[in-house]
Amino acid sequence: MTLKERVQEDMKAAMRAKDAARLSAIRLLLAALKQKEVDERLQLSDADVLGIIDKMVKQRRESIAQYEKAARQDLADQEKFEIGVLSAYLPQQMSDAEIAQAIAAAVGEAGASGVKDMGKVMALLKPRLAGRADMGTVSALVKTKLSA
Repeated sequence: MTLKERVQEDMKAAMRAKDAARLSAIRLLLAALKQKEVDERLQLSDADVLGIIDKMVKQRRESIAQYEKAARQDLADQEKFEIGVLSAYLPQQMSDAEIAQAIAAAVGEAGASGVKDMGKVMALLKPRLAGRADMGTVSALVKTKLSA
């Protein structure tokens, strides 16, 4: 079963359970998936679906910060719930040690010698770590490693 099929099955389960909040979050995800398919005229792979979910989680984290800044805890709680639903589809996050190991391997593979080679290293890491690590953090770690 593909990830997209799993999301669709979870939507049906949420409908049967009459879980309106969960159903709403899953429908938002399915709408984003369908939008990407229509815009780019392609069938989404599991990697594409993970990328979309990762992007949606990131958007919700930014929204939570804004809502809490504006003292709208009700909206922040709703966003936190949606993150919980979306995160269930993401693979388990990598530990810091695993990320450091992957970065070291990619630097060696790319033969990177300085910050100018950062693009090569990130190109190798992105497909390997997609959905399993925050790419912003990974980018900062790669830059630090190549600067040293």
